[in-house]
Amino acid sequence: MKALSLPISLSPALGRQLLLPGAVLVALGTGWLASRMGIMIPGLLVGLPLAVLCLAALFQHPRLGVVAFIVYCFLVMTINRHLKGAPFGLGMDGILVLVWLAVIFHRNREVADWSRVNNDLCKLGLAWFVITVFEIGNPAGASILGWYYEMRGTTFYWFLSVPLAMMLFYRAKDLKLFLTLVIFFSVAGALYGLKQKAFGPDAAEQFWLDSGAAKTHILFGVLRVFSYYSEAAQFGASQAHVCVVCLVLALGPFKWWKRVVFGIASALCLEGMLISGTRGAMFVLIAGVFMYLVLSKQVKVLVLGGALAVGAFGVLKYTTIGNANPSVARMRTSLDPNDPSLQVRLRNQAKLREYLGPRPFGGGVGVIGMWGEKYNADKYLSTIAPDSYFVKVWAMYGIVGFLIWFGMMLYILGKSCGIVWRIRDPLLRQKLLALTAGFMGILMGSYGNEVMNQMPSAMIVYIGWAFVFLGPALDKGYAERHAEQPVMQSAAKHLACNDDSISRISGGTRDASLRSA
Repeated sequence: MKALSLPISLSPALGRQLLLPGAVLVALGTGWLASRMGIMIPGLLVGLPLAVLCLAALFQHPRLGVVAFIVYCFLVMTINRHLKGAPFGLGMDGILVLVWLAVIFHRNREVADWSRVNNDLCKLGLAWFVITVFEIGNPAGASILGWYYEMRGTTFYWFLSVPLAMMLFYRAKDLKLFLTLVIFFSVAGALYGLKQKAFGPDAAEQFWLDSGAAKTHILFGVLRVFSYYSEAAQFGASQAHVCVVCLVLALGPFKWWKRVVFGIASALCLEGMLISGTRGAMFVLIAGVFMYLVLSKQVKVLVLGGALAVGAFGVLKYTTIGNANPSVARMRTSLDPNDPSLQVRLRNQAKLREYLGPRPFGGGVGVIGMWGEKYNADKYLSTIAPDSYFVKVWAMYGIVGFLIWFGMMLYILGKSCGIVWRIRDPLLRQKLLALTAGFMGILMGSYGNEVMNQMPSAMIVYIGWAFVFLGPALDKGYAERHAEQPVMQSAAKHLACNDDSISRISGGTRDASLRSA
C-alpha cells in the first residue's frame, strides 16, 4: 500500500503573509520580557550576534582575548555601576576561561608555546592557588561562595592570566601595546575624574553614593573622586602606580616627544591620585620612585632623588604649606601618628592578633571584608574591617599563609630586580624597570589599603610580572646583535688593513716603473 502524503508545504505568498505577524509577536514578547527583567533582554538580543563574532575571532586569534581582558579590567566597574541586572564582574573570569579554551583547542599548536610557562612565576602562582584551594577545608568553616568571590582577586587571576600572557603576549610589540593600553585608560580615568570633580557624578554614580558609598567618599562636603574605578582608594592607588610607570618612562632613552607624552601622562595621573583623597596612594608613589632610583645605576640621580624625597617629606610633615588645597591637607594626615583613622586600624589589628593567635591558618578565604560581610556574616572576622591587604591575607590564611604569601612577593620583587639589572637593551630595560618600580609601589601601598587584589591594579601587576620574567628572552635579540658587532668591526678593520697593504704595494710598483722610464 502507498503511504498517504499531505500537501503541507507553505507557498511563498503565505510565508510573506506570516512574516509581519511573526515579527509583531517577537517584538511584543521582547517588550514583555524587558518589562519583567529590565534592559538585559534587549541587550542580549543586540549583543548576541556581536558576541558570536567576538567568540569566533577569539578562537581564531587567542591573543585578542588578552587585549580584551586588559581593557575589560579597566571598565568593568563602571559597566557594573551603570548597567544593572547582570554580574558583569564575572566577565573577567569568563574572558580568561574562554582564552584558555581557545589555546587548548586551537588547531595550530604553535599558537602558544607551553615551554614559556615553565618558570618560577607560574609555579608560584600554582602553589598559591593550591594553598587557596586547601583553605576550603579550614576548620573555621567559611562559606564556599565567599571563598570563590574572594579567591578571584587573591589568586585566580594570577593563576590564569600570567601563563596566558607568557604564551600569547610575549613579544616586544606586545609589551608596547600593554603599556599603551594601561597608560591610555589610566589617563582617560584621570580626565574622567577631573570631569567628575568639576561637574559632579552622573545619575548612576550618584545612586551608588546614595546607596552607602557616600560615607567614605564625601568627607567634609568634598567628593573623593573615584572616576570609573571601583572606589576612590583603588582609583588613587592605580593612578599613583601608573604615575610611577610614566615617570620612569619619561626619564628613559626615548625620543624627545615620547618623553614629553610620558611626562604629561605622569602629571595627569598624579592629579588623579590627589583628587582621589587616598592617603595610602602617596606610599605607592614614594616606594615606586625609590625602587627606580635604586635600579637606575646612577649614584647622582639616587642622591638627588633621595634629597628631594626627604625635602617633600619634611614639607608635608613639619609645615602647613598647601593646606588650602583639600587634597594636600588630606595627604598630610597620612603622616600623623595620632590620626583617628590610623588609631582605628591599630585597634582592629589588636583584635585580630588576639583572635588569630591560636589559629595559625586563619579564618578562611572570604571570611573578612566585603565578601565576609555578605557571605560570612555569622563569623567574628566579618565584623572587623581589614583596611589593608596585608591584614586581610593574615586574617584569611593565618600567620603561616601570610608568611608564605609575603615570601613569594619578596622573591618575585627580588628576581624582577635581578632581571632588570642584567638587561642590556636600554629601551627594554627602562620599560621593565617602570613595571618593577610600579609593582614595588603597589606592594607597599597594599599595606595601607586593599590594592593588589582589586582591578585594574591586579591585572597590571600580574601581566607586568609576566613581561619582566620574559625580559631575558626579549633581550636576547639585542645581545646577539651587539655580540656580532665586534666580529664585524674586526673584519672591517682587517679588510681596511689589506686595502692599505695593496695600496702601498701598487704605489711602490708604480714609482719603480716611473723611475725606470
